[in-house]
Amino acid sequence: AYNGHHQALEVLLQSLVDLDIKDDKGRTALDLAAFRGHAECVEALISQGASVTVKDNVTKRTPLHASVINGHTPCLRLLLEVSDNPDVTDAKGQTPLMLAVAYGHVDAVSLLLEKEASVDAADLLGCTALHRGIMTGHEECVQMLLEKEVSILCKDARGRTPLHFAAARGHATWLSELLQVALSEEDCSLKDNQGYTPLHWASYNGHENCIEVLLEQKLFHKFDGNSFSPLHCAVINDHENCASLLIGAIDASIVNCEDNKGRTPLHAAAFADHVECLQLLLSHSAQVNAADRAGRTPLMVAAHGGHVGAVDFLVNIAKADLTLKDKELNTSLHLASSKGHEKCALLILDKIQEQSLINAKNNALQTPLHIAARNGLKMVVEELLAKGACVLAVDENGHTPALACAPNKDVADCLALILATMMPFSPSSSVTAFNFACFKKDNVGRTHVCDGSAMGSINSYDKPLSNNIGTEDGYNENDSDSETF
Repeated sequence: AYNGHHQALEVLLQSLVDLDIKDDKGRTALDLAAFRGHAECVEALISQGASVTVKDNVTKRTPLHASVINGHTPCLRLLLEVSDNPDVTDAKGQTPLMLAVAYGHVDAVSLLLEKEASVDAADLLGCTALHRGIMTGHEECVQMLLEKEVSILCKDARGRTPLHFAAARGHATWLSELLQVALSEEDCSLKDNQGYTPLHWASYNGHENCIEVLLEQKLFHKFDGNSFSPLHCAVINDHENCASLLIGAIDASIVNCEDNKGRTPLHAAAFADHVECLQLLLSHSAQVNAADRAGRTPLMVAAHGGHVGAVDFLVNIAKADLTLKDKELNTSLHLASSKGHEKCALLILDKIQEQSLINAKNNALQTPLHIAARNGLKMVVEELLAKGACVLAVDENGHTPALACAPNKDVADCLALILATMMPFSPSSSVTAFNFACFKKDNVGRTHVCDGSAMGSINSYDKPLSNNIGTEDGYNENDSDSETF
């Protein structure tokens, strides 16, 4: 059956008692013949009573599924003639129609629709044939489904409609057609489970044509849903033209909109080091010193991330305020130094002259010199010392910047004791060995290097958008693609 030797098969069928005997994967001879497209073998097996409903052991697929995967319509036709259920499902809840659409087999789709296969059936992830067709971009298959008055607002397990998929994949024509139908529905909900609308998805993936289609509707002129707005989505992925479209069509005031963590689009652009987007936002009066819930400004975000381009632009062109501190009292210089970003720290330090800022202390009483020394930033330490940074300043553990170089608190304590006993002092010295030993205070504090977790990773932006939506459990855009946003 697998090799298509129908004459040999017919001879064997005369003596076989069990026509549905399975191989080690649970596949029958009919399964294999249908998968390979051997219509004569399929016909011979069916005529002798082979079952069309037997499922394999792995994917739980039937010969119907096997025939549509490779588009073997003649085999599919033979199977449908004796099958009473064209909507039989596999282990993932997928019907033959879903697979035919996903693989773009137009003839198979047409035949299944002719046999009244359900266009609105959903798999275990809530995805329908229309979701699959739009994601994979098979135009003829999608058009056939639309002609059957398929449900436009059906949602998958993550609340995404076919409109979300069309916007994410850049299918503007389909999006326009789907949108007209959707807006005529009484219950037109266009937010997924995380509050993202098709406009969020189009903006995140940089599809200007889809943004234009959506902005033709007044509905999208007011940002709705997830507070990580479409503008945030556009700039974090460096889609400058999309951001410009949004600002021009809605209002320039959106450049200062905040997400639920108080972050503006400028924070997002700084986080991703997209200088052109920073320029665009600032040209429309974005607030360069806006602080999020953690007290972080866009400059702090860029400094913490080590984004030299963004730091350079914000410091030298946008003239960001270098004196501002976050909730932990860290300046942008503290944050750059805490992550070892020497170039960023030097860019910031180049614009600082005030002693109060050079020796500014955070909540752990650490100065920039403490942190730069701790992280081995030689050039930053040299520059700080040249600008008068205090070498005797003590942090909450009583450690000077020199002791901050120790790998841990215990080593620092030992070093302090040794230095206190061996350090020579002149009669005129204002610092005694006793004074030096007292730099190590008795209080026990936590070892603290300024916390840079407020921005965290890109995932802290609460935006599970991605270029390959729907890849869960084998539901991929294509066979070779294997993410999330």
